[in-house]
Amino acid sequence: MAHLTQIELQNLRELISAHQNVSSKLRTYAQQSTDSHVKGIFEQGANAADNTAQKLISFLR
Repeated sequence: MAHLTQIELQNLRELISAHQNVSSKLRTYAQQSTDSHVKGIFEQGANAADNTAQKLISFLR
């Protein structure tokens, strides 16, 4: 792991949390959607947010 400053570490944690929060919300919207096209858009967004969160988590390893 690269040596991160405390500020960088805190910023990284906040970004990860924000992406996880967005993913959760988009999945909820997808579950509530009755339109299959809209549902797919929400699911794609949730997957993208998950992927980004995982990439950011990799910086902590």
